[in-house]
Amino acid sequence: MATEREIRRRVRSVRNIQQVTKAQQTISASKMRRAQEAVLASRPFEQRLREVLSELAPYAEPDASPLLQRREVKRALIVLVTSDRGFVGAMNTNTVRAAVRHSQTLPATSWLAVGRKGAAQLRRFRLSTIAEFTALGDKPTTADTTPIGNVAIDEFLQGRVDEVYLAFTAFVNTLRQVPTIRRILPLVPEDEDLDARAPLQYIFEPDAATVLGAILPRLIEVAIYQAVLDNLASEHSARLIAMRNATDAASDLISELTLQANKARQWRITKEMLEIASGAEAMSKG
Repeated sequence: MATEREIRRRVRSVRNIQQVTKAQQTISASKMRRAQEAVLASRPFEQRLREVLSELAPYAEPDASPLLQRREVKRALIVLVTSDRGFVGAMNTNTVRAAVRHSQTLPATSWLAVGRKGAAQLRRFRLSTIAEFTALGDKPTTADTTPIGNVAIDEFLQGRVDEVYLAFTAFVNTLRQVPTIRRILPLVPEDEDLDARAPLQYIFEPDAATVLGAILPRLIEVAIYQAVLDNLASEHSARLIAMRNATDAASDLISELTLQANKARQWRITKEMLEIASGAEAMSKG
């Protein structure tokens, strides 16, 4: 049985850890609010771009843009978005698992890692990685994410991959973050139903190739930027929950250890009283 001093020392150690987790919880709450505001502010822009794609793409010529062309899938690229730091529970693990499961449905897969945790996992699994992007910070901008989109677009246009997917953690709310796999190349309208669409014919000025050539790369860049923001908001939310759970667990452990320390103290006092009584009785008999 541990002594009272050892238990008290452990209580102090746990209390110090609790102070750290509580501070991390406060920091994560502040960062989560900013990240949540950023992701919610950018979503309408991405949604509007997708609406533009849904309106224009079906009525453009199939060869109006190489980003619209479908071909037989022989190799795909998965852009894996994870966090740079840990203490996020199972968030990164769940996203990597979902991406790996999806890759098993494809003929062959290349990987592009965004975030240190994902890059480390890909190296551990010995998966083919064409590039790594890390240290985007807590306030990423389109200037930080545009190079990621450029690499993905170049891989597709050069014919080295036939499809490009985004794997990230979508932010729903503080308590819920969902691993998400989304195809971004080739660009096709989502939930398309041409039979239900009115027979409209758009006039492109100067021409369809020029208009789509300006819009479609922006859509890829915005999709990746949105995925990074979603993942960042999910990261801070997951860290907030993890630190809160750690703080609560530390409180429970401190209570348990304090009870053990009190029992050890009571046992020590009782032992000393028995020793004194035994000594006094021995002296009286002597």
